[in-house]
Amino acid sequence: MSVAGRLLAVVRAPTVRWTFLVVALGLAVVAVVSSWDQVAAAARTMPPLHLAAAAVAGAVFLGCTFLAWRALLAELGSPLPLGPAVAIFGISQVGKYVPGGVWNVIAATEIGADHRIPRTRSLTAMALAVLVSVVSGCALAAATLPFAGADALGPWGWVVWCSPLLLVLLVPAVLERLVRLGLRLLRRPTPERPLSWRGLAVAVAWSVAGWAVAGLHLWLLTTGLGMAATPRTLALAVGGYALAWVVGFVVVLVPAGAGAREAVLLLLLAGRLDHGGVLLVVLLSRALLTLADLLLAAVGGAARRAGRVQRGTAAPEDAAGRG
Repeated sequence: MSVAGRLLAVVRAPTVRWTFLVVALGLAVVAVVSSWDQVAAAARTMPPLHLAAAAVAGAVFLGCTFLAWRALLAELGSPLPLGPAVAIFGISQVGKYVPGGVWNVIAATEIGADHRIPRTRSLTAMALAVLVSVVSGCALAAATLPFAGADALGPWGWVVWCSPLLLVLLVPAVLERLVRLGLRLLRRPTPERPLSWRGLAVAVAWSVAGWAVAGLHLWLLTTGLGMAATPRTLALAVGGYALAWVVGFVVVLVPAGAGAREAVLLLLLAGRLDHGGVLLVVLLSRALLTLADLLLAAVGGAARRAGRVQRGTAAPEDAAGRG
């Protein structure tokens, strides 16, 4: 057996799967608990309505990300009912909190296999979802940050101005060639069906909607601590959060972009809030989004258990029907 085959055999072992889930959940909880005192202090100074609305916006952002991934999986040939889709995506998201940047993809691939989704298709769908998020996030940052007058990036401003060039990656023919090249390098079979403009447009629309809601989430927190509530600051929050997420994604050595994402937000929000206020905002944002991930993982776990029960009760009925 090859080295890759041995590695896959280890990953598919039930003990390894449960160990990974426990470790990932533990790291996600640590991400909240480690800064709990500061988060609690920030929450006490935040208007309750702003805090509640920001929590809802964070959950909606995660939902939009889920729907973009589900649309891409359907486009590749595996449309899923809501329950199994939530089970796969929700549980896999806790993998973001394990350093390395690939564990949520591996988790989605392995859980998807339990639902008879080819592993290559799951891998492709998750990779496409990430690429769509990165490109749409960069493009949205390029569209909104100049309007907001965000020149705080200094010599790194060229990153924003070059972002629209990435839009060519969302052309189905170009994206499909990239996917085929990546799968060849991994020695995996290429997709059975081509990407369509319609399917890709649905995923991009959900991704852009997600960035808009994520920006609203950040804007609610910053205005709750005293930043002016204007269209310019909303544009700053939308573009700033998208750019910060992309930077956090690129820095794969830390779980869920911790630290890198906050550094970008500190840079962009400087001058709009005092330094302590910006720190409180980024801590609250991290805590709320981590709690949203954990909630979705819990919903996914419940959906997975419900699906197993339904399959178990359906089996005798199917057998009786065949008899």
